[in-house]
Amino acid sequence: MFTGIITDVGEVIGHEGGRFAIRSGYDADGIQLGASIACDGCCLTVVTVRADGHGSAFTVDVSNETLSKTTLGSWQLGRPVNLERALKAGDELGGHIVSGHVDGVARIVAMRPDGDSIRVELELPQHLAPYVAAKGSVALDGTSLTVNEVAGARFGVNLIPATLTQTTWGRKKPGDTVNVEIDLFARYVARIMEFRE
Repeated sequence: MFTGIITDVGEVIGHEGGRFAIRSGYDADGIQLGASIACDGCCLTVVTVRADGHGSAFTVDVSNETLSKTTLGSWQLGRPVNLERALKAGDELGGHIVSGHVDGVARIVAMRPDGDSIRVELELPQHLAPYVAAKGSVALDGTSLTVNEVAGARFGVNLIPATLTQTTWGRKKPGDTVNVEIDLFARYVARIMEFRE
């Protein structure tokens, strides 16, 4: 489990088939083989790790299912990646409960200044639209965000300066795609309602 609070921005430094190598600022000694790290919101398992001049470099294996349902299929060398280590018992839950199981991909429609923040409008696949609600939570590229408004399959979020500088969001532009994980509670409520109909 994760919280959607990004703790490092890594970089894709290798890619062969379904295996990706990612450089991070995390201490290599603190990463165990088999550890879960959310990479742009996708919960991935560490299969190798080594010390690197910047901290560490670790590899993860990605299934065809994940490649087809997320942005990972388009990752290139040099791509910055939002990273979050798995939640430990007793850790502060600063964002919201995030599983790292991406539901689909949203497209950034527009970005505009809003005071010191940036207001972002995104468009979801139609099948995910019912799960996003105003003032609810959503994880976008692993970042816990609050939904401002919803109109059909489009919704908006605000990005504060800290989010823009401490994650990959400061590099995003209209037309880019991001991984979406809908709120865990919304998913279960929808499933319960299926059985009541």
